[in-house]
Amino acid sequence: MSEPDKPHARRVLHFAFAFKKAALSAFVSLVLFSLMVGIRTEAGPTGQLIYWTRFDELAGLVAATFVGSLVIELVRQWLGPAGTSQLVPASVQNGIAFAGRLLPPALLIFTLLVPVIFYDQRYILDLAILVLTYVMLGWGLNVVVGLAGLLDLGYVAFYAVGAYSYALLATTFDLSFWVCLPLAGLLASLWGVMLGFPVLRLRGDYLAIVTLAFGEIIRLVIINWQSLTGGPNGIPSIPRPTLFGIPLDNSDDGLAARLGIEFSPTHRIVFLFYLILGLALLTNWVTIRLRRLPIGRAWEALREDEVACRALGINTTTTKLTAFATGAMFGGFAGAFFATRQGFISPESFTFQESALVLAIVVLGGMGSQLGVALAALAMIGGFELFRGLEQYRMLVFGLAMVLLMIWRPRGIIGHRAPTVYLKEAHVISSDLVKEGHG
Repeated sequence: MSEPDKPHARRVLHFAFAFKKAALSAFVSLVLFSLMVGIRTEAGPTGQLIYWTRFDELAGLVAATFVGSLVIELVRQWLGPAGTSQLVPASVQNGIAFAGRLLPPALLIFTLLVPVIFYDQRYILDLAILVLTYVMLGWGLNVVVGLAGLLDLGYVAFYAVGAYSYALLATTFDLSFWVCLPLAGLLASLWGVMLGFPVLRLRGDYLAIVTLAFGEIIRLVIINWQSLTGGPNGIPSIPRPTLFGIPLDNSDDGLAARLGIEFSPTHRIVFLFYLILGLALLTNWVTIRLRRLPIGRAWEALREDEVACRALGINTTTTKLTAFATGAMFGGFAGAFFATRQGFISPESFTFQESALVLAIVVLGGMGSQLGVALAALAMIGGFELFRGLEQYRMLVFGLAMVLLMIWRPRGIIGHRAPTVYLKEAHVISSDLVKEGHG
């Protein structure tokens, strides 16, 4: 082979590798999508199994996988190992960083104006309340998973404890929402401590299994303790919250009558929106403050290395218990709001899928990142609604989006694991303090 032909041979070899990799990806997609898309089965009217094929759609998905994998691999080879600084100019990087600093206040201002902008659109207001509920749940679980590094698959248990605590206290003792709210948080925090004691010596997968079992235990207790919780029938007629004792209804003592304005059912929805927004902002503020305190630094040390954490003299027992209790308290607050918003609760609202959804929000958003969790909650809850019209392809498209996100952003949308306190500049250590000599 002559000298000028060598670069051409190298390009052919690279194209062959990209073609082989794309063919392998297409084969994997063919295996995965054959039963999900290619062949559909369901029970017929008389109980027999009927099926139909969709091979044209299956072929389209496999072809798209092949072409996409081929293009991505060729682009990756063309770009080479160039870093971000070579691909993106410094001015663009500075602009992105400046936009990132403006994003949190811009999101907050837009959130405050949502009831004003979409006052006549009940669907958007209800969706915004749902998103903020999951934002609050994500920030609560972020204390346990993102800051302390404890994998919790049973977070829905504290959500359920808060909801049922409020429902039982409000319906049995006729207590107001503002009295039951802190009580629901305290009871959920107590259950968080009760969960923390058995798992003090567990880590990783073992901790996840125990927390998963704890969530299922709470759900089964709610189902079977019918004399207290109502069992599968749930608890109906849960009182609505009031504005410092003033009901938001069409009565003579209602808020609209006292203000002399026309009553509208949207008033209560707007009030619920600002109520969950206030609870979510309170959760965010408390979490940020705790991160700067010694307990927050202890959580971060526990997340990075538990053995080193013990070697430094940190009480890991207290650290774990406080993480579980704090996260459970916020989950209890969210559960109490969920109960008063719905007016009815049942065990069907507190399944493992809720825990998995909240955990996915924390992981996709970036463990330890408050802004990332909020963006992930908006994307996931809003994404479910965005793909609602796709029917059978809804979960497929959504799952594919999550897979792609975890491939390109393995640390989440906003990966943030930097400790609260660290040395911003390197310091020279005296040779007397190190064994090797000059530090």
